[in-house]
Amino acid sequence: MSRDARWKALLELLVERGRLDVEEAAAELAVSAATIRRDLDQLAEQQMLVRTRGGAVVHGVSYELPLRYKTARQASEKQRIAKAVADLVAPGEAVGLTGGTTTTEVARALAVRGDLTTGAPALTVVTNALNIANELAVRPQFKIVVTGGVARPQSYELIGPLADGVLSQITLDVTVLGVVGFDLTHGAAAHDEAEAAVNRLLCERAARVIVAADSSKLGGRAFARICAAELVDTLVTDTAAAPETVRRFEEAGIRVVAV
Repeated sequence: MSRDARWKALLELLVERGRLDVEEAAAELAVSAATIRRDLDQLAEQQMLVRTRGGAVVHGVSYELPLRYKTARQASEKQRIAKAVADLVAPGEAVGLTGGTTTTEVARALAVRGDLTTGAPALTVVTNALNIANELAVRPQFKIVVTGGVARPQSYELIGPLADGVLSQITLDVTVLGVVGFDLTHGAAAHDEAEAAVNRLLCERAARVIVAADSSKLGGRAFARICAAELVDTLVTDTAAAPETVRRFEEAGIRVVAV
């Protein structure tokens, strides 16, 4: 197992459990305890975790795993969700994409759609996510608009008041929203308040809003509210979503697509 793969696996385990023991992690990853200690020391130097005697703990209850380490979580569900979301976008539309692993998969699904290979433009994509802009910029049939702002290293999203100037001047057909949690009472939420503010603007500028979220996000809460549930037109999730949860969203007037 490569170092990057070990680091990703260690951080995944840490986020799930809140605490890691060196010996247990070594057994799970089939490497030596010395290797795990070295990995934890190096991750601690990057402020990715807090070292303890015999292991490590997360920084706190609102710990956020950086995007580059989250790509493997719920991967198959996110890819199915992404394709279903991409199918809801019509050629020629102006689409807002927030940052996140699921919305990154949506961008990839849009990029390979056969009916979006030509057009002037085939799609206009407005995003505050540097990684999404980078992936789609090589598609000449897509018009890519980046909001501007200060890059947030955890999510590659541009945040801050510089984004307001762009977003106040545009109108979108649809915004695809990635979330940390989505709940009928607390709405759609993110870890960071500045990130939530830009995402809120993307939603407000759109005729319709699609939340793309795997079932683990439903009923979840996070620090910063993006928008109220009433602003969301469609939720695209996976089939593991509890029927009662789906029913409550539908009763609130939100179309639910489970894939």
